[in-house]
Amino acid sequence: MEIQRRYRDVPDDLKGAVLAIGNFDGVHLGHQAVIGQAQKIAAELDVKSGVLTFEPHPREFFAPDAPAFRLSMLDTRAAHLNWLGVDIMAALEFDKSFSEKSAEAFVKDVLVDGFAVSHVVVGYDFIFGHKRQGTTVVLSELGKKYGFGVSVVEPVGEKQVIYSSTAIRNLLSEGNPLVAASLLGHWWEVDGVVIKGDQRGRTIGFPTANIPITHYHQPKQGVYAVRVGMTSEDGATSWVDGVANFGSRPTFDKKDVLLEVHLLDFDGDLYGKKIRVAFVDFIRPEMKFGGIEELEAQIKKDEGSAREILSRAECRQDKYADKKMKRRLAG
Repeated sequence: MEIQRRYRDVPDDLKGAVLAIGNFDGVHLGHQAVIGQAQKIAAELDVKSGVLTFEPHPREFFAPDAPAFRLSMLDTRAAHLNWLGVDIMAALEFDKSFSEKSAEAFVKDVLVDGFAVSHVVVGYDFIFGHKRQGTTVVLSELGKKYGFGVSVVEPVGEKQVIYSSTAIRNLLSEGNPLVAASLLGHWWEVDGVVIKGDQRGRTIGFPTANIPITHYHQPKQGVYAVRVGMTSEDGATSWVDGVANFGSRPTFDKKDVLLEVHLLDFDGDLYGKKIRVAFVDFIRPEMKFGGIEELEAQIKKDEGSAREILSRAECRQDKYADKKMKRRLAG
């Protein structure tokens, strides 16, 4: 997958594609329906398929001091889009100048002069341009004016539940990553660089990789069964089972919130390395213990719970993603 960060001076081999446009925060099943439609049309036209998205998220740009809400950062979105088989990821910088583009200027400057799109696909609620003046109707009219096709994908869901980032955030806040995954089509994951913590885990036989995730939506504080992805120099990602605590560590009177991940059956130095942590299922809420021995005993129970959860067929990352996500796209 080619990643393009500018709409000016776009290489010729990236022009003429069918682009799905949106923020695609989380790349959930609703997003995948839009992307899948773009891929289908691209195959019919025999051109490349792509996703045009924005970084930072416009909501983040306009309200930088608001609580963190992101379900995925740029690298995570890129990993999911690459897995989906997208040819191009255009992640354009959303700054003051870009935010002031009118709807027509966005179409002319970015879609026509920049990417020379043959067709674009958007969701039913897509809004664009300065002061949100562009709607799907406006986009369709501009498509006719400038000579490219426009498709609008209606909302999709199951059992009267619409796939949405808001619904997924609510599920994560409730400590329900397993159901959130059924809306995402993959496990919810965060990524970050491993930092040095207090290293207390090493003293009791449970070393942890510590990751601050301040830019993400905050899930329910507690202990989770997770899978940890580590990317090699050749770009391949290997996954290791783990158990993680997300919270403020009240036993040690800490106030800052941190994700601490213990990798099962793994021996290696991860300091300074970037890892992906996929939340599979919730084990228990965070709690304060009376001392180290009580904490150590509970950690052993948590490890056993994580091993049992991660041994289930439906909780294996590869099987879940391969079967569920591909079935959605084929549909």
